[in-house]
Amino acid sequence: MNAASRSSSLRSAFSYCVQQVRNYDYHHYLCLLELPPKMRRAAFALRAFNVETAKAMDVASDPKIGLMRLLWWQEAIDKMYMNKLIEQPIALALSSVISELKISKSWLKRSVEARINDAQREVSDLPETIEELETYAEDTQSTVLYMTLQAGGIRSTTADHAASHIGKAIGLLLLLKSLPFHASRGRQFAYMPSKVASKHGLLVKQGGRTEILLDSREDLCNAVFDMAYAANAHLQKARELAKSVPSEAIPVLVPAVPAQVLLDSLHRARFDVFDPKLARGVMGVSPLWFQMKLKWHSWMRKY
Repeated sequence: MNAASRSSSLRSAFSYCVQQVRNYDYHHYLCLLELPPKMRRAAFALRAFNVETAKAMDVASDPKIGLMRLLWWQEAIDKMYMNKLIEQPIALALSSVISELKISKSWLKRSVEARINDAQREVSDLPETIEELETYAEDTQSTVLYMTLQAGGIRSTTADHAASHIGKAIGLLLLLKSLPFHASRGRQFAYMPSKVASKHGLLVKQGGRTEILLDSREDLCNAVFDMAYAANAHLQKARELAKSVPSEAIPVLVPAVPAQVLLDSLHRARFDVFDPKLARGVMGVSPLWFQMKLKWHSWMRKY
């Protein structure tokens, strides 16, 4: 491939990444537009990778096909770090970012391996505690923020610490928002910790299997509240670090804003994840209001 052809392929690859994030992760698409222009290319490639692995199981007609896709990405990461050409748009863009900015391989591997482990989990094999879901959230959400900070040349333990909390909050809240979707796909409430479900009388054993049954909407709302409370605690901890976070890291941490918007929407819905208002607009609010809130935080250099 000559230089002109390679340049054209890379432009197309990065454009594809932007479109994928816009189509499947719109709130984060808007967040990335608040980044300095020099950071956006890498950020969109990293976020597109997360989108691709996140939806692998959801769009597959057969769970085995989704798992195969995740295993393909696991192998693709190894190939990228060996400078092998992979003819897939997101992989092309990601390879360029890895080569140029020396993104840590461990974070990419950690992200895809967490999704593989989740895909291999039996429906009845519920997480036991909120802490287990926090680990999954950090592996799949915080790592994107870590890599974006790294891509921007931002080396700060405090920023990484804030990113860890924000990623955990995002992950927990998105899992809550997805509960109705997974229930409709026959996975019941696969992301509700058994200890939380048991506390609120939702856990039952049938035929040797442990399941969460929706006999009481009120009990489910109480369980959702417990998880939302944990997410809110992470957002508060992240904001307590704000004064020590380098100014150049603030735009990377703006995803705390959609997390807070979703948390507020859940509160208005009394933590009923089946409330149809949660599916409206962006995180349960009008797109215009969401963008205004995002712009205000960006202008005020807050997250």
